[in-house]
Amino acid sequence: MTRTIPVKTTSAEYPVYVGRGLFVQLPRRIRLEKNSRLFVVTSPEIWSLWGQQFLSALASLGGPTVLFLPAGERYKRLSEVERLSGELASAGADRSSLLIAFGGGIVGDLGGFLAAIYMRGINYLQIPTTLLSQVDSSVGGKTGVNLTAGKNLIGCFHHPRAVFADIEVLQTLPERELRAGLFESVKAGIIRDAALFRFMEQNAEAILRREPAALERVITASIRMKAGVVAIDERESGLRMILNFGHTLGHAIEAATGYKSLLHGEAIAWGMLAALHVAAARGTVTPEQASRMEQTVLAYGPLTTFRSSAEKLLDAAGRDKKNRAGRRRFVLPQGIGDAVVVEDVTDAELMDAAGWVLDRARRA
Repeated sequence: MTRTIPVKTTSAEYPVYVGRGLFVQLPRRIRLEKNSRLFVVTSPEIWSLWGQQFLSALASLGGPTVLFLPAGERYKRLSEVERLSGELASAGADRSSLLIAFGGGIVGDLGGFLAAIYMRGINYLQIPTTLLSQVDSSVGGKTGVNLTAGKNLIGCFHHPRAVFADIEVLQTLPERELRAGLFESVKAGIIRDAALFRFMEQNAEAILRREPAALERVITASIRMKAGVVAIDERESGLRMILNFGHTLGHAIEAATGYKSLLHGEAIAWGMLAALHVAAARGTVTPEQASRMEQTVLAYGPLTTFRSSAEKLLDAAGRDKKNRAGRRRFVLPQGIGDAVVVEDVTDAELMDAAGWVLDRARRA
């Protein structure tokens, strides 16, 4: 069965399809303009696993032109956007062309940004192939690339025409990538969906075994939560900020380690533990709630360790794009399924949380 989750914002409306065997549905769900061209941005690794099946599904549409983005956060840069833009132009892409971002979060973020700026904007689809991109980055219209100074500092909002979250492609996902995505779903439960949190708290073994029903429940609930938040706050002016739970120090950890040591979801898991440390110290959550949330994060580990310093993490957090007018925006849980954005987390609190996380990472 295919589930359809609508995303409705002030500027866009599109479906997110969740199910198994979605490739065969693409021809009847893709609407191409007459004489328009189809292009795909993907990674060599994903194409080697799923390329033939993907091409077979799209055979009735004439077949796409395939462009490749090397795997790795270090390729999520403007230089790759320029290269791919040149390849689109050389292949005859115009404003009627449709681009498919077929891959994980890096392909989705960069592919969406490429679609947003090529000829001032062309249509695109998201076909996310990692759990993290299915439950988070493919939905909501955020696109972008990294700078040396920080993550996603160049980007814009550009919604896809549709998202296809096919559970079957997760069967070839490496274990570490699966766990990284599950951290984002734990985040979704902590900030806004207590029922999802309880399910993940109680069913970690089934989820980690990739039981289809369990995975489908987690993916569907995570997407529904995000779609609901995006519908209320499309441009991250208020409520949508809660989706950044764990991201202040998580992004700082990524930047401080050169985007080489941890997957995005792993860094966010460490960031969530740091935020829980701040919340427990402030008393915004009870000790019992903090323990349950921490243990559920850890249930989807083990967490990849890293080395840095509290000073480096604090410096990187100071360049975070969530900061406004010199004020640091920080997301803290107020209970399970409830979170709030605060602007008064001090350097001392953040330094304490960073030191606590670094000590945990050293002992892990």
